Amino acid sequence: MKRISGILPIKVLGVLIFVASSFSCNYSFRSGSFPDHIRTVAILPFENETNRFELTQEIHEALLQELPRALGITNAAEDAAQSVIRGRILRYDLTTPLYRPGAGVDQIDVLQRQVGIQVQVEFIDTVENQVLWDNSSLGIQGQYAEESEGEEVGRAEAIELLVQRIVDGAQSNW
Repeated sequence: MKRISGILPIKVLGVLIFVASSFSCNYSFRSGSFPDHIRTVAILPFENETNRFELTQEIHEALLQELPRALGITNAAEDAAQSVIRGRILRYDLTTPLYRPGAGVDQIDVLQRQVGIQVQVEFIDTVENQVLWDNSSLGIQGQYAEESEGEEVGRAEAIELLVQRIVDGAQSNW
């Protein structure tokens, strides 16, 4: 049996390691981050097409508080920002998804109510002048127990879910 010794097996092993490592280096840990030039965002108050005027401020405050932290970018004025979040509140409604017949004739016991909010949202790269993400009909529901909670509980839940869906949508391309 012939024995291989010397430098040739070491060279072959070195070449194999180099080739294998060069193919595996294409992976990047930047998944979920934005293009390098986007470091700031201007979050504009949403236009409001409903009769619930408090929604504009409540949604705007929730976005200002959560969105920059979740996306890893900072707030900026619109004229200085590299990106902009803007939108419109299209719908706000209350529904009763859970009820049962009441004790009397023609009566029902409402067990749960639901707050529905529908918005249009755009996330725009102002440097490249392109839409990074948009949703023309983003609908969210927040629920509350009729007997023990008020509408504001359902609205707060809906706004929290709305902010999370906007974060998820904005991150969906990266």
